[in-house]
Amino acid sequence: MYLNNEPFQRVKAQTKKIELRLYDEKRQLLKENDFIEFTNRTTLEKITVQIIRLHRYTNFEELYKYFDKISIGYDESDTAHYQDMEQYYSMEEQEKYGVIGIEIELICERANT
Repeated sequence: MYLNNEPFQRVKAQTKKIELRLYDEKRQLLKENDFIEFTNRTTLEKITVQIIRLHRYTNFEELYKYFDKISIGYDESDTAHYQDMEQYYSMEEQEKYGVIGIEIELICERANT
């Protein structure tokens, strides 16, 4: 999976513990204990994480009620708002598929190759 630089760095620093995605056909294949390789879109650096738990919700509004803002990728000074996710996933997509919070743990990091 690809991540923009900022969320990638937060996963790498182990402050972002929940990756937010649409629960589309691709994400429906994920299971606890699976491994995910994230690639930084900017540097192409790669990290591997393990799925600890999958948290399914109807939409991001519901998901945002259950996690603190740091764990989903915000800074302490940021205002977390579920509508931020609409730049990636429309309300129509959320209604069709639902959403998932992928609880992750960093396993290893690698330079870009």
